[in-house]
Amino acid sequence: MGYLCTRRNYTNRKEYLSKLLAYKDKDLIKVVSGLRRSGKSTLFELYRQTLVEMGVPASQIVFLNFEDFELRKFLNDLDGLYAHIIGNLDLSKPSYVFLDEIQNVNEFERLVDGLFVKPNIDVYITGSNAFLLSGELATLLSGRYIEISILPFSFKEYLTARDIDTSNKYLNYEALFFDYINETSLPKGVELREGGYDIIQEYLEAIYTTIVEKDITQRHQINDKRAFGNIVKFVASNIGNPLSPGNIAKTLKQDGQTTHNTTVERYLEYLTASFVFYKVNRFDLKGRKQLATQEKYYLVDAGLLNVLTGKERTTDRGHILENIVYLELLRRGNKIWTGTARNAEVDFVCRTPKGDIAYYQVALEMSNEKTVEREFGSLEKINDNYPKYLLTTDSFTQDRNGVKHLNVFNWLLEL
Repeated sequence: MGYLCTRRNYTNRKEYLSKLLAYKDKDLIKVVSGLRRSGKSTLFELYRQTLVEMGVPASQIVFLNFEDFELRKFLNDLDGLYAHIIGNLDLSKPSYVFLDEIQNVNEFERLVDGLFVKPNIDVYITGSNAFLLSGELATLLSGRYIEISILPFSFKEYLTARDIDTSNKYLNYEALFFDYINETSLPKGVELREGGYDIIQEYLEAIYTTIVEKDITQRHQINDKRAFGNIVKFVASNIGNPLSPGNIAKTLKQDGQTTHNTTVERYLEYLTASFVFYKVNRFDLKGRKQLATQEKYYLVDAGLLNVLTGKERTTDRGHILENIVYLELLRRGNKIWTGTARNAEVDFVCRTPKGDIAYYQVALEMSNEKTVEREFGSLEKINDNYPKYLLTTDSFTQDRNGVKHLNVFNWLLEL
């Protein structure tokens, strides 16, 4: 199985590619996690092409996608699968094994561990579920793996995929951003955009159904699919708002549905484990500690709002912008909380990859004096010298009292 597919014109996801290259031949299993169709297989393909360009013989690369029909015979045959992989490699030379959607293989932990301990094998795996790294695999491989979480296209990658030259200073970023949030950031969805909005919608509906059916309801044996669906829609309609299992259960009860708090909590856990939503804990700005209640949830792709809440999207554009900023902060390697104090709320408190603190406030636009005072005021009340940023769609920006006011499109594109 040591072959390489014909080169395709992929959007080069250089940040993720550079991470994989940094860990090449290191004694660690490389685990790439993320939503279905967020680009994990494509990233592996780009990496494989790069390896060949670096002089690795194609015969020393094995790639197996366990969603391929012809591999079904191996899903319950660990010994046969192991022999198949080993038999395709010359173990006297560096070898590279890519196992895509490995969670489909029964007892895959043993396979991964068995390959990892063989000399000269560099192991790479992907999975569409965070539970991949919980339980037995995490125990078995403790301290021996590195996780790289992949997200759908950033705004910058989206424009690159559409062949739009961001150096053109006359571009209408607002219109392009509206396309980005109203269509999809999923790579294949962007490819399909020439077929029209309805084609993208069908694609998103199919992905969402697969995630719900395969990764959640079947895996966790959820029988009350109506309650589960209503919880998903409620959270999607409230991105950026503080939520708790208790207030979600209370709202559902008002609509005539009784779902226990613990059930809601469990469903939320399944949704975050499948990378549909990302949970952000609150941080007490005064006590400098994480709080255990009223978390916020953000959606992995704004286009999914059309599937989850319908075309009449109840989430306002300010919260959608906040959602996009959250995902970008995540891409840039930040650890993120929402900030709260007695007299101030801050959208994001970040610990940067260098270990510093930074604060971010997001607003659609500085439309009136009341908005200006509220958004600047939240940051100005924080009494420390860490960087504070206000991100809005306004073309004209003005700093105030140490708060840096930036145009959000320039920030997203790192212009």
